Amino acid sequence: MTLLLMAAGRGSRYGKLKQFDDLGPNGELLMEYSIFDAIEAGFTQIVVITQKDKVDFTLNYLDERIPEDIELDVIAQETSDIPYGVAFMGDREKPWGTAHAVWSARNVIEDSFVVLNADDYYDKDAFINAANFINNPENEDNYALIGYTLKETLSASGSVSRGVCSVDSNSNLTAIEEHLKIEQNNTTIVDTATNTNFTGEELVSMNFWVCQPDIFQAIEEDFIAFLEDERLVKNSEIYLPKVMKNIMESGENTIKAIPSKGKWFGVTYAGDRQNVVDALKERTDNNEYPVPMWQD
Repeated sequence: MTLLLMAAGRGSRYGKLKQFDDLGPNGELLMEYSIFDAIEAGFTQIVVITQKDKVDFTLNYLDERIPEDIELDVIAQETSDIPYGVAFMGDREKPWGTAHAVWSARNVIEDSFVVLNADDYYDKDAFINAANFINNPENEDNYALIGYTLKETLSASGSVSRGVCSVDSNSNLTAIEEHLKIEQNNTTIVDTATNTNFTGEELVSMNFWVCQPDIFQAIEEDFIAFLEDERLVKNSEIYLPKVMKNIMESGENTIKAIPSKGKWFGVTYAGDRQNVVDALKERTDNNEYPVPMWQD
């Protein structure tokens, strides 16, 4: 099983590259907790997608820490990496988006894999659920979303964007509706952009997906169409949730919605940092993670 970490974000709201912020009690990066929990759940390959100038640092940093029997690949997400036979003559510095980040790993992943954000904490239960799903023969060709309860994913520092999920009686994902400005106002939770109210109990996507290798072809097809649209290539991105929506609506694969019993947290804003630092210290103090995290 493979864990794919997306670590190429620019951290515009946080003020710096939050995926490389030393938030743990001994200077650990948030991605180290996901890697540790994934290895504990039986994952044997780690793939990190990052910016080109962070490849060497990330490779050296992780190679010194994770066990030698774990395969490690660190790959740059580059705007020049586009499908064969497609031309892009424009000038673009902004990355192509999260779906492109996943597509960047197409040459090193051969089997079922999990993809998630490197700058979020997902808790151990999420990785156990993902491993159980992958190891179940009935799920050989299917996908899954590890979801979280909306009220547990809000930030006191500002609004957040969340994909609110709809699920059928068989726990299959049927729709994801993106809401871009969700915040808590006293006792109410509302998307201020659309005046949509929520109970807080809704299942939301935090970009923790269980994928099959055929997603690379699906992304490539969407990416080609994206590159051929002059309006999109200027400033837009190709997002992973949109690709997953296309897969879901095609009917060729199901996407199982699996609620996580664990707690998600992350650093959307700089004001979130201390809460994350405190939460990681609490988990370390409770012996959920060893000190040091990586044993020699």
